Amino acid sequence: MSTLRNIDKLFEGRHFDREAIALCFHWYLRYKLSLRDLVEMMSERGLSLAHTTIMCWVNRFTPEFVKRENRVATTAGRWWRVDETYVKIRGKWVYRYRAVDRAGKTVDSRLSSRCDVAAAKAFFTKAIKSQELAPKTITLDGYAAPHRAVREMKIDKLLPDGTTLRSSKYLDNLIEQDHRNLKARVNVMLGFKRFRTAATTISGIELMHRIRKGQFNLMKLHLKDATAPSVWTAVLSARLDDEKSDGFALACAICTTTLEPFR
Repeated sequence: MSTLRNIDKLFEGRHFDREAIALCFHWYLRYKLSLRDLVEMMSERGLSLAHTTIMCWVNRFTPEFVKRENRVATTAGRWWRVDETYVKIRGKWVYRYRAVDRAGKTVDSRLSSRCDVAAAKAFFTKAIKSQELAPKTITLDGYAAPHRAVREMKIDKLLPDGTTLRSSKYLDNLIEQDHRNLKARVNVMLGFKRFRTAATTISGIELMHRIRKGQFNLMKLHLKDATAPSVWTAVLSARLDDEKSDGFALACAICTTTLEPFR
């Protein structure tokens, strides 16, 4: 696992306070707000910034926040529902592989330019690595590519022989419904121009969705009080060790209180 940057160095040289950056980051990825909506909301709080500034913040800080959240995230179950959804980049469809467990918790996701056996294998490999345990059951729809990918991974010993593969539209409704959060947020955007930008932004949306589901461990933050202000104060304190700084992404997402106008 890569080393996290010190939180002060992460925001070093930025014109705006990290509270303002985190708030814009959180609101843009969590709610159906455009960049210009956020510009207007920030202007009401005494901040004058451009919509492109917020876009740069999202691209710059999302990977770092995802790494921090992953260090306090809890693992999902081993009964996976896997499906792919679609996102348009520069007028062309690309594919977002996603998986949830039978309780609806997000297992993992991956953006791919193709929807074939190789893409499905790459997703399963990434998901197994993130969860540290192979699934006991994988439920898919009728599309042939992921079925073939699972069979070949079992032959190559990348998946245990005991992993059950099944196809069920009824059981796969769980992941179909979970796609709605991603689609609802992406559909109100003007569209993506680059694959890398799309992958970064969507990973941030997925991050907020996981946090909203409660897929994190507050014990790693050494907090007795799990309220949003307490987490926010702990994370944004003057000095943070590596373990507490892991919660920065968490605080950005669960802090739903309205901050006072920035000075």
